Amino acid sequence: MDFTIQSGDLEKYHGDCIVVGVFESRKLTRAAKALDEMSKSYLTKVLDQGDMDGRANTTLLLHNVPVIGSKRVLLVGLGKEEEYAEKVFQEATRAVFKALHQTGVKDIGLCVADLIVKGRDAAWSVLQSTLLAEESVYRFDRLKSKREERQPSLQKIIFLIGDEVATAETEQASQQGAAIARGMNIAKDLGNLAPNICTPTYLAEQAGEMAKTYNLKLSVLEEKDMEALGMGALLAVARGSHQPAKLIVLEYCGQKNTEKPVVLVGKGVTFDTGGISLKPAADLDEMKYDMGGAASVFGILTAVAEMKLPINVTGIIPTTENMPGGNATKPGDVVTSLSGQTIEILNTDAEGRLILCDALAYAERYNPEVVIDIATLTGACVVALGHVVSGLMGTDEPLVQELLQAGEKVSDRAWQLPLGDEYQELLRSNFADMANIGGRWGGAITAACFLSRFTRKYRWAHLDIAGTAWKSGKEKGATGRPVPLLTQFLIDRAQQH
Repeated sequence: MDFTIQSGDLEKYHGDCIVVGVFESRKLTRAAKALDEMSKSYLTKVLDQGDMDGRANTTLLLHNVPVIGSKRVLLVGLGKEEEYAEKVFQEATRAVFKALHQTGVKDIGLCVADLIVKGRDAAWSVLQSTLLAEESVYRFDRLKSKREERQPSLQKIIFLIGDEVATAETEQASQQGAAIARGMNIAKDLGNLAPNICTPTYLAEQAGEMAKTYNLKLSVLEEKDMEALGMGALLAVARGSHQPAKLIVLEYCGQKNTEKPVVLVGKGVTFDTGGISLKPAADLDEMKYDMGGAASVFGILTAVAEMKLPINVTGIIPTTENMPGGNATKPGDVVTSLSGQTIEILNTDAEGRLILCDALAYAERYNPEVVIDIATLTGACVVALGHVVSGLMGTDEPLVQELLQAGEKVSDRAWQLPLGDEYQELLRSNFADMANIGGRWGGAITAACFLSRFTRKYRWAHLDIAGTAWKSGKEKGATGRPVPLLTQFLIDRAQQH
């Protein structure tokens, strides 16, 4: 989909459809009023007939509006003006694209300045509209023998802005939104693939293709390499699977080599049965999404490379299956991690932290500026925060605040949970340096406490995306989160240069 910015009067737009808003009680927005005046009160007359009252997320498509250069006018309900906020904007925008996809519209003019949310600017509206437009046309049907016959015809969105809005900022927002959307689509595609296709080997192959496309440096450690290094925790998870584990490293260099990289570590369990601590059968198919952290690293690097950001970013992806088997790790086994610390594995379904701890220790050799791991790590985080925000913890408060602000800026939010030393006591083991679980309570926090023991040589933060990486039910599928949050974080860092 193409996105362009057009300033000036609405009269300049002569496309398939122009979109304007209506608040409840049939109150026209500024752009709608302008169209109404141009058409000699045509919109007012239509509204007075009772076809639309401005209720949130309702739409009304008008054809051949007098004098208007556009072939169609789409009215979208914005609800009560005093309650107009981010969520209303997003849902109304989704309603716009849903309505338009039922038509033959190929391009639309979206009146951005008319839909600005209090506390936000036109650039935010452009970026969000770009993401929502791409979301509306995303389809994952590559595994079906027959694809949907009717494909969306919408190909171009023209953001109509007033002369008073800074076009440089909105143009940049449009470009960034398109790049973030491409990254989200990459993450969605990888997450939605069947687990018999998206294996550790497949991820390594995709990393190779990505390295060629964007001129990235790629290295892949095989199991024999990890064994030689002493990655006993990662290999313990892989023991039950016939699929060989991989440690994938992708390096993007947008700055001089002397600049320390931001290192992103993404959990890549391509299917998680729980191992010997077997999970229940219900919804077990969704454990293909346990590589959501890895998928997001692919997506973030795609967005960064598309934008050519002046920053160095290294993606580390430990990837394996977690399967039961005659050679699988058992509860009670003790393994030695790359850091030299020993771990008593009390539950083989707490495997994500085992592959991450070795990857986090491996990150030291890249002399990182900061390290952020991204993982569908704990059901406890879903219990605490639901499917709305991602969990965020870290040992470096300024870094945590940077991430929170980036998430707020792009509306892909996280929420900070505590990480006090008091929780570390729950990981005590009688037989090793630590246990891999801390009991029933505070599970998301004790998981992060476990990881923190492998990050003492650099600034570190942890994103638990177990509740936000995918949706269940009728809309089952990967969400592409937290690609927007972390890409915005990197954009902000790049701008500091």
